[in-house]
Amino acid sequence: MARVALNMSADMLAEKAGVASKTIRRIESAEGIPTSSAKTMANIQAALEAAGIEFIGSPDDAPGIRIHPRPATD
Repeated sequence: MARVALNMSADMLAEKAGVASKTIRRIESAEGIPTSSAKTMANIQAALEAAGIEFIGSPDDAPGIRIHPRPATD
């Protein structure tokens, strides 16, 4: 949801997070809380936050995002 809200491709998020694009696709296709290393999830979260996503709630209680788009920096 966060990636799509930013109009960011899976490949772009993967590059910014330093993970493989197939990792992004695997995580996005998972039901519920995805299984991945804490480091991978932290890298993805940091990349999304740097792009302007604010995560709210918790995985078990009203998870969501707020969007604060930032100018693209390549």
